[in-house]
Amino acid sequence: MHVFDWFYRYSSLVWVATGVILAQPLINTTIASAQPQPTTAACPLPALSRLTRHTIAPGETLVSLSQRYNLIPATLMGFNPILRNGNAPVGREIVIPPYNGIRVEVPSGTSWRDLAAAYGVRADVLFEVNGCGEVPQVAFVPGVNWSPNGIERVAPPAAIAETPVSVISGYPLPEVASVITGYGWQVVAGTEDVYFHSGVDLAAAEGTPVLAVGDGIVAFATEQGAYGKLIVINHQQGLQTRYAQMSDIRVQVGQAVRAGDRIGSAGMTGRATEPHLHFEVRSNSDLGWVAQNPSEYVQRIRVGS
Repeated sequence: MHVFDWFYRYSSLVWVATGVILAQPLINTTIASAQPQPTTAACPLPALSRLTRHTIAPGETLVSLSQRYNLIPATLMGFNPILRNGNAPVGREIVIPPYNGIRVEVPSGTSWRDLAAAYGVRADVLFEVNGCGEVPQVAFVPGVNWSPNGIERVAPPAAIAETPVSVISGYPLPEVASVITGYGWQVVAGTEDVYFHSGVDLAAAEGTPVLAVGDGIVAFATEQGAYGKLIVINHQQGLQTRYAQMSDIRVQVGQAVRAGDRIGSAGMTGRATEPHLHFEVRSNSDLGWVAQNPSEYVQRIRVGS
């Protein structure tokens, strides 16, 4: 199987349930991540293609501009040299990025994984924020601050509130199943290619009931490319679960579900080669719905179980 087939195997549902996965040769490893608000695109537009322009009006300052666009002053200074003396010259046009971060030139031959390591940023987030494509010559690195002396400092990640155990208290199948493919970096069998798997694949026969793992509201329930038949449930505390590759869907968007409710059946729709359930847990962040290790939320999920 071609390496990019593995990437698109679980391509992200942007905005309503944006996600991340990726595949590429080991020498040039790439990956993907997340974002919020409904659209049908398979991946968000690159952050650098979403720059907006603003003409500085009388009375505006670096601080007021930052507050207006929900950015820190360092972000605006990094993108606009005319602001680096702390002043905001009236009538001058500046560019506004969609998130806090920096714009960097990428050396030839650099992989997403290399870039992520260099700036201490999650590679899956970095990949998706830049449009889920090849590494560009100029990339946007979120969560990193510009500074006058040229040293970029990694911004502290936003705190995620502790989630009560009751928010996700169930298991997505009637019985504990073996994990076919775990969360995180995986090697494609028989090759040196690697890809990032944003959830876990649980062994399940065709037609096995799929259960909601917690109370929530159905945010998505239909076919979605490589995910096949997909259900997305939003829970309290900024958590989201996804159930993919199913044979049928038994809930509708907007429906309230309780932990243990049957929402569909396991199958092999989308890019699946055998019946199973692809299950994900995501947490909301400034950059969208970022994939988490499901075993940290559902204790009965264990690789090798």
